[in-house]
Amino acid sequence: MAAASTESGAEAPVFPDYMTNHNAVLADVSAQWRNTQPPDYSKTRKFFSETKQSSHAAGSLPELVENLVKNWEIEASFKTRLSDWRTIDPENFTFAVNELKPCSAEHMLRVGTYNAIITPCDYYDPEHTDFHASHKTFKRMMPSFAWEVLEVHSGPPVVSFKWRHWGEMKNDYVGRNNKGEKVTVKANGQKIDIQGVTVAHLNDKFQVTELKTTFDSNEMFRQMNPDGTAMKITADQAEEASATPVEGAH
Repeated sequence: MAAASTESGAEAPVFPDYMTNHNAVLADVSAQWRNTQPPDYSKTRKFFSETKQSSHAAGSLPELVENLVKNWEIEASFKTRLSDWRTIDPENFTFAVNELKPCSAEHMLRVGTYNAIITPCDYYDPEHTDFHASHKTFKRMMPSFAWEVLEVHSGPPVVSFKWRHWGEMKNDYVGRNNKGEKVTVKANGQKIDIQGVTVAHLNDKFQVTELKTTFDSNEMFRQMNPDGTAMKITADQAEEASATPVEGAH
């Protein structure tokens, strides 16, 4: 672990840039990016600064953890070559949600963060949505989906923290559920606000080797559709609708 001497002679850790700057990995111009160049997070950062609940002191443990996770999310969502992910130890990294079996970095790279985190339910099922479609579904519904650390319960090498993930439902949600039905929820402009707890194991380079998150992934969908007005169409119904002649059509 890199260190610097303090006035007392004790060695203080020197943190990597992805823990001191929430946009650090966006400067990795030599990395392979999903859309050939680093993504633009300016709108999300603006939404974050205007609507966040917590303000962490510069250099504090909560800020360091928050920056680490934000840079990890950028890499997991947009870097297509695993060797370019600086925030994790690719050979040892695992990710788990609730009591599900942990997945590898390779699996997350293939299916995407949404599919690795959300469990099958009446609104969504990762089995029916690939990486590209999953990101399109949620980013279209919530153009800005901010994330922050609320509390840090323990420091490195095992960091436990409570977090908040929030946005506004600007557009309709359209997805496939665990029955293969097409689900549509009309945009309501309401805030979607979910919280959870994560335990992150870090190595001596402050890279993540293990992430375990506990939260209710269905909470987002309950907030999207509080009055139960979602429209669900089976594959057979969709086929019948497309085959029905429309009066006046040529």
